[in-house]
Amino acid sequence: MIRPTWEEYFMDITRLVAKRATCLRRQVGAILVMEKRILATGYNGAPSGLAHCLDIGCLRERDQVPSGERHELCRGLHAEQNAIIQAAFHGIRIQGATLYCTNLPCVICTKMIINAGIKEIIYDSGYADELAQQMLMEARIPIRQTSKK
Repeated sequence: MIRPTWEEYFMDITRLVAKRATCLRRQVGAILVMEKRILATGYNGAPSGLAHCLDIGCLRERDQVPSGERHELCRGLHAEQNAIIQAAFHGIRIQGATLYCTNLPCVICTKMIINAGIKEIIYDSGYADELAQQMLMEARIPIRQTSKK
C-alpha cells in the first residue's frame, strides 16, 4: 500500500467535498488546512435553508449568463466563501491557512482570501479570471496547481 502525500490526501478530500455541491454548472470543493489539520470545508450551493438550484433550476442558465461573469446573478455561494464563512461561524482562526480548492478562485473569492490571511492556494483546475491571478500575485499568495488523479 502506498500512502498518499499530505497534498494528495487533502486534494482527495477536497474533491469529495465538491460532490456535495448543488450547482448545476460546476461542482467545486474547498478546504482550509493548517498544520495538517482541516479547519473548515465548503462547497458551492445556495445559503443554508434556501432552495438549491438542483431543485429549482439555475438562474444563470435561465438568463444565459456566461461563466466567469456577473457572479452576483447566482443563488449560490462559492466553495471558498462557504469554507471561510464556516470557519467564522464556528470561531476558527484561518489566518495562515492553506486553501485546497478544486478550482482556482474567482476575483470575489480572491479578495476574501487575501483579507482572511490565507497564505497559499493549491488547486486542481484553472479558472478564467485574470484579475484574480493578478491580485494573488500582488498579495504574494503562492498558487500551485496539482496533478489530478
